[in-house]
Amino acid sequence: MLVSTATLATHLDDPAWIVFDCRHDLADPAKGARLYAEGHVAGAHFAGVDTDLSGTKTGRNGRHPLPTPEAFAAFLARHGVSETSTVVAYDDAGGLYAARLWWMARWIGLANVALLDGGWPKWIAERRAVTKEIPVPRAATLRARPTPGVLWDADEVLRRISEPTSALIDARAAERYRGEVEPIDRVAGHIPGALNRFYKANLNADLTLRPAAELRREFETLLAGRRPEEVGHQCGSGITACANLFAMEYAGLSGSKLYAGSWSEWIADPARPVAKG
Repeated sequence: MLVSTATLATHLDDPAWIVFDCRHDLADPAKGARLYAEGHVAGAHFAGVDTDLSGTKTGRNGRHPLPTPEAFAAFLARHGVSETSTVVAYDDAGGLYAARLWWMARWIGLANVALLDGGWPKWIAERRAVTKEIPVPRAATLRARPTPGVLWDADEVLRRISEPTSALIDARAAERYRGEVEPIDRVAGHIPGALNRFYKANLNADLTLRPAAELRREFETLLAGRRPEEVGHQCGSGITACANLFAMEYAGLSGSKLYAGSWSEWIADPARPVAKG
């Protein structure tokens, strides 16, 4: 699930390895593309969070709805990804955006998908190969084979939040979860019953992922005996939720689900309950 910078450096000329730059800024959606143009890991393709990793917004399905599996498979195939490829994603925020590509690739049936541990900051700090050159894609064939049962929709969340055997984990910062501030969405607060674990709790100071054993202990404490298969993840729009889902999988707690619409979809229906504090 994790690839070191040293390992990736040895595979930059390997056509079986396809690298994606997922840098993004929720407050400045065009920033990722600008940063990519200024320099990226040699051979890396750009994956836009608002475009390639999201579908069409309706005003009721959240800020980053999922694209269709077929549309995402077509995007990957245009950049050379086949069923036998090794896909590596990175960003500059501890995997916050790269984890979305990881989850989506796994969702459509790919097995060999990983995050670059430490991402762009570690790559730069080690003075590894950087370029402004845009790689010429070698189109491949890839068919989407969506994995069933890995998503919760809003109705499932509404049903689950009253069940003591289920848990919903909110990946947003504590002050957003409590409803004290809301810099993006029009309503502050959280889904009633949701637990809070800020995704940054999974990271070391250098933005590498913390040891699996530590993560497992903390998630098990949070879940208080609930099985991973009964756990869902959400955030503001289904992006940082993937970082917590990744951390659980890395810690050996497999099977949790994604509520892709997350808070921004939840509040689109005023009939859905909201909690603060």
